Amino acid sequence: MSSLHDLPNIDHALFRVPDPTSLGLPEGTAHAPRILLLYGSLRQRSFSRLAVEEAARLLRAMGADTHLFDPRGLPLPDSEEASHPKVAELRELAQWAEGMVWCSPERHGSMSGIMKAQIDWIPLALGAVRPTQGKTLAVMQVCGGSQSFNTVNQLRVLGRWMRMLTIPNQSSVPKAFMEFDDNDRMKPSPYYDRIVDVMEELVKFTWLVRDRSELLTDRYSERKESAEAFSARVNQRAL
Repeated sequence: MSSLHDLPNIDHALFRVPDPTSLGLPEGTAHAPRILLLYGSLRQRSFSRLAVEEAARLLRAMGADTHLFDPRGLPLPDSEEASHPKVAELRELAQWAEGMVWCSPERHGSMSGIMKAQIDWIPLALGAVRPTQGKTLAVMQVCGGSQSFNTVNQLRVLGRWMRMLTIPNQSSVPKAFMEFDDNDRMKPSPYYDRIVDVMEELVKFTWLVRDRSELLTDRYSERKESAEAFSARVNQRAL
């Protein structure tokens, strides 16, 4: 868990670690929420990476277990087999995670290709496992100029397509190059405070959803499909 000493912008008296019991969950609720963070730039000084590093510090201070995926070396979708080491790493992390943070720079009014490639490598299903279904998602973007919401809006569409529960709050940081100091730490600002809000909300939603995900994503159409497949197997054996 990160120390609050790692968070110089935080007013310690007002910082709250989400308490599972206050959300109606039983005492001793098992492990910490597992959060995977993805960023969308390979630049040496990537502001989307710096933003998720700040997010990860906050998440750890709130009791979460975090992992940042490094997209360097990830091949373009379909240019390699899924057994490629970086693809396998990403897919394993997607299955491990109970929630995610996606942060992309805005490029030509859209998310970056680096961001989209990562999402495209995560399938809706891996055999009987659905790596993203029923999991929580927070979306963020960094802008080179004035504030925009193009990228977070697109990420929301993708989150819905991946059958994730995308939380209401979001972050968009304008002129990101002005929001980080020479030590690559985010300066105090309302934009930083918004990231605190988003991470706090993500932890709360992840606590609420993760043990109910199977119930929430149980569908008539899939039960019907499974029943028909089972019936077909029984009939095949009878022949």
